[in-house]
Amino acid sequence: MGRLTTHVLDTAKGCPAAGIRIELHRYGNGHDDLVAEAVTNADGRTDAPMLEGASFKPGEYQLVFHAGAYFDACGENLPDPKFLDQVVIRFGISDGQAHYHVPLLLSPFGYSTYRGS
Repeated sequence: MGRLTTHVLDTAKGCPAAGIRIELHRYGNGHDDLVAEAVTNADGRTDAPMLEGASFKPGEYQLVFHAGAYFDACGENLPDPKFLDQVVIRFGISDGQAHYHVPLLLSPFGYSTYRGS
């Protein structure tokens, strides 16, 4: 069965980003639905896949990483408004049997992502 996982690394500190709230939305029929929410653990990962089993279906999705709240919790002295507050990654799932891993490499002034394994 397919599944969607993610993790977040704080590239400015060189460590996993613990405590980041993540939302997963699915798009279709002209609107989006909140499908799941999670918070990263000490390893920067969610405790369970964001999506798996019968809920894992091909379609358009969006992960929303609440980076600004994470930076606040870390005591980062950032300008107001922050350069990055919510990091949004919109992507498609085409294979309902595959493992999709969407990591976020994050700093206060930039980020990158890729389809991992």
